[in-house]
Amino acid sequence: MLRTVQGVEEVANRPVPGEQMPEELSTSHLRTRLLQLVALLVIVAVAIWLTPGLGSLRQRLGHANAGWLVFAAVAELLSALSYVVVFRYVFCARMSWRLSYQIGMAEQAANSLLPAGGAGGLALGAWALSKGGMKAEHIARRTVAFFILTSLPNFVALILFAIGFAGGLLTGNTSPVFTYCFAGAAAIAIVLILAVPRLRARLAARRDPNRKRGRTHRWASKGIDVLADGVLDVRWLLRDRPAGVLSGAIGYMVFDIVAIGACFEAFGYFPPLGVLVVAYLIGQLGGLLPLPGGIGGIELGLVGSFAVFNVPVSASAAAVLAYRVLQLWIPAILGTLAFVQLRDLLHGKQQDAATMCEPLAEPIEVELQPRETVSRPVSA
Repeated sequence: MLRTVQGVEEVANRPVPGEQMPEELSTSHLRTRLLQLVALLVIVAVAIWLTPGLGSLRQRLGHANAGWLVFAAVAELLSALSYVVVFRYVFCARMSWRLSYQIGMAEQAANSLLPAGGAGGLALGAWALSKGGMKAEHIARRTVAFFILTSLPNFVALILFAIGFAGGLLTGNTSPVFTYCFAGAAAIAIVLILAVPRLRARLAARRDPNRKRGRTHRWASKGIDVLADGVLDVRWLLRDRPAGVLSGAIGYMVFDIVAIGACFEAFGYFPPLGVLVVAYLIGQLGGLLPLPGGIGGIELGLVGSFAVFNVPVSASAAAVLAYRVLQLWIPAILGTLAFVQLRDLLHGKQQDAATMCEPLAEPIEVELQPRETVSRPVSA
């Protein structure tokens, strides 16, 4: 979450429409990253083929069921499209589906090609929306809301499946401490995130206007403000447009889980449902490492998480490798094509395409308590 708040602040300080596109989002830079991804996949394939002791893995890869892999690819495509759905309903429900697809899919391509700790898809989406007339303040708070809404299903699912294990409804939980610790952390994270607006109000009431604040204090206050505004937007979005927001956010997670499950089936092994979901949710935390597309971090996180639940390493390694190829390449290819289609917008030739969303940046002050007011977004 800290990295996300830092990224949002970076978005808020991004150039306004009319300035040059960030260098990390240039066509040449993304092309270089794409070639690096190809080279990395070739190196991994050669290493698997030549390294001694990987005979079991090579055997599983050589006997893959093509039908299940195609099914996994379709599921991964549906996950990427669900991302587009939640993107549209969070940032501007009046935006055309074509523009929503172009920006949302291009964001996913950037996330696949750029390090997670950098600007990535966050900067690309912010740049495109700002070129279309959306204000930086609105982009920043809705980016926080978007991150929370796409993370919330993961947290809630982890908690529910942990409860299912504890109640005996699910089987295969060979590491209860591992499961319940992460589920407890997810519950604490939800409570803390929802409490941020009240925390901001209390800090504001205690703040001495005559006291000079240092740089660290100002940065922390700005981070809390951006996060609190995003949480308030989450509440409003869930009340105003629950169908679009929830279907996109949940579909983004569920179809991704279906994809990795289909990859397991393709290699002749399927873990218990509870193990599949919980190990997936915990293993994805490896993507927090600042690596391009999370390559290395997610793979190790997933294989390690499945190993904790006694899933054979050869089965999980084969499934995870196939899943990650699909997860990286489907958004990378489709998103790169979408990025090319966005060129006219990014160069300021189609600004009218998104200016319909500009009123969203104008907040309405709504009094909650005598000493607390919040900015309520205008409905799109």
